[in-house]
Amino acid sequence: IRQHQEIHVVMGNEACDLDSTVSALALAYFLAQTSPAPKAAFVPVLNIPRADFALRTETTFLLRDQGIPAASLIFRDEIDLGGLHHAGLLSLTLVDHHVLPGADAALEEAVVEVLDHRPLERDRGPPAQVTVELVGSCATLVTERILQGPPGILDRTTAALLHGTILLDCINLSPAAGKVTPRDVACVALLEERFPELPARDAVFGALQTAKFDITGLTTEQMLRKDLKVVSNDEVVVAISGVFEDLEKFLLRPGLLQDLEAFCQGRGYTGLVAMTVSFNEHYEPTRKLAVYSQQEPLRGTLCRALEEATTPSLLLQLLPSPWPSVAAYAQGNAVATRKKVLPILRAAL
Repeated sequence: IRQHQEIHVVMGNEACDLDSTVSALALAYFLAQTSPAPKAAFVPVLNIPRADFALRTETTFLLRDQGIPAASLIFRDEIDLGGLHHAGLLSLTLVDHHVLPGADAALEEAVVEVLDHRPLERDRGPPAQVTVELVGSCATLVTERILQGPPGILDRTTAALLHGTILLDCINLSPAAGKVTPRDVACVALLEERFPELPARDAVFGALQTAKFDITGLTTEQMLRKDLKVVSNDEVVVAISGVFEDLEKFLLRPGLLQDLEAFCQGRGYTGLVAMTVSFNEHYEPTRKLAVYSQQEPLRGTLCRALEEATTPSLLLQLLPSPWPSVAAYAQGNAVATRKKVLPILRAAL
C-alpha cells in the first residue's frame, strides 16, 4: 500500500479445498507469466488462516509431494485485502466460487474475473469476465485456459498439481460418482500426453483420497473446520461441514453435543449441517447428513427445506439420532454433493 503497488489476487472459496488451492496457484502463475508488461503483482491467496492449513491434509500432501513449501504460500490472514481495495490497488479473480460471503461484500467491486464450475446463483455484470461451466473440477477450467495460452507455460509441477486435483475432484473419473464430465476426462488425458512421466491415475487418486480421509487424531472441532462453508441471512449464520466419517460413527463421538454447541457458539453460528461421505471400492459414494441447532424453529426450517427440495431431490430418509437437537438422514441421492445442497440452504434462509 505504501508503494502504491497494484495487486491482482487470485483466490478460491473459504473451504479452501484442493481444487480452490490449486486453481488459485495455477491461474495466478499463468497470469503472471502471460500478462503483457504487468503493472500488478499476481498473488494466489489461500482463503483460510494459515493455522487451518494443516487440516487440509490432501492439499498439504500434494504440495509437499511436488516440493512446494508452505512457507511460500500466502494465506487470508496474511494479506489486507480490504486495505488494498480501499487504496484502489486491488484486482480480484475468483476461482471455484462466484459469490463472496457476506463478510467480504465490500470486495465485490474489485472482482475482475470469475472462473467457477457450479450453477450461477446470480448474474455479475461487466467489467467482470465470467466463465461458469458445469465441469467436475474448477482445475479443469484452469487447465483449459493454460493450454489455450502460449506454448511452454505449463511446467511439470503445475501439470502434476492440476492432474491430481481433477482426479481427486472427479473421484478418479468414475461415472458412478456422478461428478465427471467429458471435459475433465479430456484435460486429464491432455496433461498425461504432455507429461507422460506423470504417475498412474490409480496411484495418484489413491494417495490423495487416503490423505483427504485421514482424520486420525482430529478433534470434533477440527473435523468440522476441515471442510467448511457458511450460508447466512441478516439473522442467522449456518455452517455446512463436509465430514469424512460415517454419520452414525460421528454422532457417537464422546462429548459430541458439547462440541457442537461450543463450535457454533465460538464462531457465531446458529446452526450446523454436517454432510458425511464415504466410498466403497467401486468409488460409489454413501452420503448422509445431520442438522443441528439449539433453536428448534431454525432446525425445522432447514430440515423441511432439505426434505422437500426438488432441484435436486435429496431422497432423504430419517435415521435415529441420539440427540433431540440433531436430526439425521440417509441421503438416497448420492450424487447430490454439497455444491448442490448449498443453494437449497441459501434459499431456505
